[in-house]
Amino acid sequence: MNKIGSKLEFAPLQSLLDEGFWHKLTNLKLNSWGLDESAVPLTGFFAPCSHPQLSNHLTLLSESLPSESGEVPSSSSIHTNRNRCPVPGTLYNLNTMEGFNDLDEEKLLKEEAEKIWIDIHNGNIEKDCSRLLRFLLISFADLKKWEFYYRVAFPAIMLNPPATLVDLKPASQWLSLEEAKSLSTACNEWRNSTTTTGVPFFLVTIASNSHATLRHLNEWESCRQDNEKILFGFYDPCHSPKYPGWPLCNFLAFLYSRWNLETVHVFCYRESRGFADMKSSLIVEARISPQEWKDQNHVPQDIGWELYKRQKKTRSINLATSLDPTRLAESAADLNLKLMRWRALPSLNIDLLSETRCLLIGAGTLGCQVARTLMAWGVRKITLLDSGKVAISNPLRQSLYTLKDCGQDKATAAENSLRSIYPSVDAKGVVMSIPMPGHPVSIQEEKKIMDDCGQLQELVNSHDVVFLLTDTRESRWLPTLLCATANKITINAALGFESYLVMRHGTGPVSSSPEVTNELSSSFGNLSIGDKSGGQRLGCYFCNDVVAPVDSTANRTLDQQCTVTRPGVAPIASALAVELLVGVLHHPLGMYAPAEISGSNERLSDDLPLGILPHQIRGSISQFSQMTLVGHASNSCTACSNIVVSEFQKNGMDFLMKAINHPTYLEDLTGLTELKKTANLFEPDWDYEDELENDECAEI
Repeated sequence: MNKIGSKLEFAPLQSLLDEGFWHKLTNLKLNSWGLDESAVPLTGFFAPCSHPQLSNHLTLLSESLPSESGEVPSSSSIHTNRNRCPVPGTLYNLNTMEGFNDLDEEKLLKEEAEKIWIDIHNGNIEKDCSRLLRFLLISFADLKKWEFYYRVAFPAIMLNPPATLVDLKPASQWLSLEEAKSLSTACNEWRNSTTTTGVPFFLVTIASNSHATLRHLNEWESCRQDNEKILFGFYDPCHSPKYPGWPLCNFLAFLYSRWNLETVHVFCYRESRGFADMKSSLIVEARISPQEWKDQNHVPQDIGWELYKRQKKTRSINLATSLDPTRLAESAADLNLKLMRWRALPSLNIDLLSETRCLLIGAGTLGCQVARTLMAWGVRKITLLDSGKVAISNPLRQSLYTLKDCGQDKATAAENSLRSIYPSVDAKGVVMSIPMPGHPVSIQEEKKIMDDCGQLQELVNSHDVVFLLTDTRESRWLPTLLCATANKITINAALGFESYLVMRHGTGPVSSSPEVTNELSSSFGNLSIGDKSGGQRLGCYFCNDVVAPVDSTANRTLDQQCTVTRPGVAPIASALAVELLVGVLHHPLGMYAPAEISGSNERLSDDLPLGILPHQIRGSISQFSQMTLVGHASNSCTACSNIVVSEFQKNGMDFLMKAINHPTYLEDLTGLTELKKTANLFEPDWDYEDELENDECAEI
């Protein structure tokens, strides 16, 4: 307790860190700072005490931190709020708990005190008196658990010997009635002014006629010559009637060091209901003994670490329990991606991935795995198309389903499952069949088939990427044609018993302008993209075929109708399909990127952090082997050749109905029929059992 004639003591200042502060710190750590542990400028806020039983805290809000571009809130915008007097501070956010615990706190505190000491002697305090209230924050953010550990310090330059308390009274008792009334009016005007509300240290002059005036510290010389009563005022956050607040520590050091004052009268300004309160405000008379401060480069003793509950300095807060589960899931989902950008992949474009619209045609084993891997990469817009229902045999292999989903439409069940995994995903399930060549339809069915074709075309046009993951070879034909026509990024994945194929389709035959084609042709030789200038496009799934797609399920046994495959093959192919897409999206040329082959001595993209961008990836589980291949587009392709795309653009649904109902139509159109005759080929009994097919099992 402060006693007259004893050492003057001060009430410690306490900190209050808002949840918004930690949320913004998390964003800055993940998106901007990464592994950087450099000092970060902060702005804290405090105000005079306004409650008779509660002291004000130094508060840190989201706006206390700089923006992602590094901008600190401007003082002009801050000073307009009378309850937020700005105070400069410094943050050190450590990467590990060990680093947090091993930090040299004494050194850091001394560095902050040195800043105050230098500002006192070079006149900066008179220009910006809030520098007397510098603070220090050190922290460690455990972003997996949403737990934050921190310590706060308010550096104070201590007088040695300490100041002596001569008198301490409420301002209403120390001042005359007229002086108190005039000072109240002056304080209210000062606090309501947009130019002075954020100035926490000031001068008070009281004339012989009891008129009180508040002035800036830089008016000291003129004040002392007016022979008026002078008080040194500050915003006091403390509520105690027996102790002045912590800001007075550095204020006394300033008054002695800067102006050589040994006896001072200090006005500890406090409020009630937003107005000056002379009853709770204090007038402190203090005597400062001579100090050994001859060397301005020598910083006096400093203290200031905030104590918390049983004298501990480390505080912690866990926000996981207070966060909305959806928001928590969003943050957790992006954590791995943002951590990748710290060190391994700084160029990762998370925004691009989140906005990419993906259409997954097929919601079986491949579709489920692709969808989950897409979400792990940050893709948030996923549409799944399938006509089947969840069978009892599906949940073991198809990761989006459980036994409770059996009997439901796969597309609908997959949509619901994606939302249960990540509530903010923009998922949509579409239940529809894909019209297929080699599967003729009756006249009565033609309208429905044409409607399905139109709906599929709309879906392809409204998405950026299409994954072909269906259960039969022929079901991939129409989506391939539509993607070639609309020039969409197309990723194909197919499985054999112990092998897999993952590939990206080339661009459409009329996809690129001559300018783009010529530029790429000159850069990459034969591996160009469009055929307007004679360059070679990358092929699609059907470019190596010498027959048109046919019905591959008729007259087949159960093991021939199903894709019988080793369980590990589908997850591998699915992962590679998504990785291939991410590579395409991050390549400077996007879908126009030329093909690269693993192990090539002449890499075309040495500066790509995601590695090479192949055309085809073929692998075998039994051999534990994998290779990358390049296949160019065929002029006789039944799905992506110029003649097929042009015929579709010209005749639309009539062309599609001919392809569906007449097995040889596509072969005749593309010249495959003539090619076989020329080569004296007889139509063999093409057995696709050994071809790489998708994992989807036909419904039985």
